[in-house]
Amino acid sequence: MAKRDYYEVLGVDRNASEDDIKKAYRKKALEYHPDRNPNNPEAEAKFKEAAEAYDVLRDANKRARYDRFGHAGVEGAAGGGGAGGFTMEDIFAQFGNIFGGFGGGGSYSNVQQYAARGADLRVRLKLTLEEIDKGVTKKLKVKKYVTCKECKGTGAEAGTELEKCSQCNGTGYTVKTVRSILGMMQTSAPCPHCEGTGKIPKVKCKTCKGEGVVHAEETLSVNIPAGVRDSTELTLEGQGNAARHRGVPGDFHVLVEQEDHEEFLREGPHLIYNLHISAPQAMLGGNIEVPTLDGKVKVKIPAGAQPGSMYRVKGKGIKDIQVRSRGDLLIIADVYIPTSLNNEEKTIVSKLAENENFKPKEKKGAAHTLLMRIQEIFS
Repeated sequence: MAKRDYYEVLGVDRNASEDDIKKAYRKKALEYHPDRNPNNPEAEAKFKEAAEAYDVLRDANKRARYDRFGHAGVEGAAGGGGAGGFTMEDIFAQFGNIFGGFGGGGSYSNVQQYAARGADLRVRLKLTLEEIDKGVTKKLKVKKYVTCKECKGTGAEAGTELEKCSQCNGTGYTVKTVRSILGMMQTSAPCPHCEGTGKIPKVKCKTCKGEGVVHAEETLSVNIPAGVRDSTELTLEGQGNAARHRGVPGDFHVLVEQEDHEEFLREGPHLIYNLHISAPQAMLGGNIEVPTLDGKVKVKIPAGAQPGSMYRVKGKGIKDIQVRSRGDLLIIADVYIPTSLNNEEKTIVSKLAENENFKPKEKKGAAHTLLMRIQEIFS
């Protein structure tokens, strides 16, 4: 039988807007929805036909080809190229949100979607800067629900079988008919008796008492990539609590917490080090040894170094997980001024103070210079 025009199927004109097409499809989909038309092949065919039309007309490129070449322009582009190309599961998976909650899954829902899911687990993991810089693998002992080894998660005693759930007749879901503004609608939900599996054990496993899971301790291996940021959450999919009756396991989440370092502050990929130098060192300058995460390096401090001066050592920061390169080591000069002097020291300093070279000079824009230094540190 020849295909009908897609605009005719949805009951809209060729200049219809995207919203008009969406509203028209929703109206048709609700009218011919399988839950409202049980055991009605004609309604099911029209439901699929509307879905095919919507699949093409909602897409600007497909719609343009259809307007120009007709059905030949979108051959194979709509659910396999025909109304029969769409399965009911395809339609609900692709356009399910269009129904606005009115029986979106219905009696065509896949039983597997009702499989129980294990709970997620979350832990905080403290790491040193050295561990973060190089990356590390941590072994964590975790108490959680694991699949019962005796019954392999079925909940049935070894040597016995599972039987069809009498509550849902093995479908895994129950259907409830409710009255709405659109008439009588059917909604489905996981069967509470078998938890969506469709089967129950004839004889419950003695080890897990039919649950399919037991509480135990497992060791999980967590690979921490080099350069991970503080408060980053890493996810190990499927490593959380096992689900009852061989359902979907939960995930294991690891929240990274960076420990304070006794020498460095971290700012992104950069490390900040506060270098304590004496007043004579600041005046005379020289090569001074400073620590890094992988040893020590010598830094040349120029004569006349001012308190707060910053010196940069390229590539001696921390690895950056985003750009795969190292940041820099930013060294801030902290000039030590003694809080007390003996008589001899006072005499020496007093003589220096009389020298014009030791008298502070008025500097214009000093506040602006300080602001520039602060911005440079975090740039």
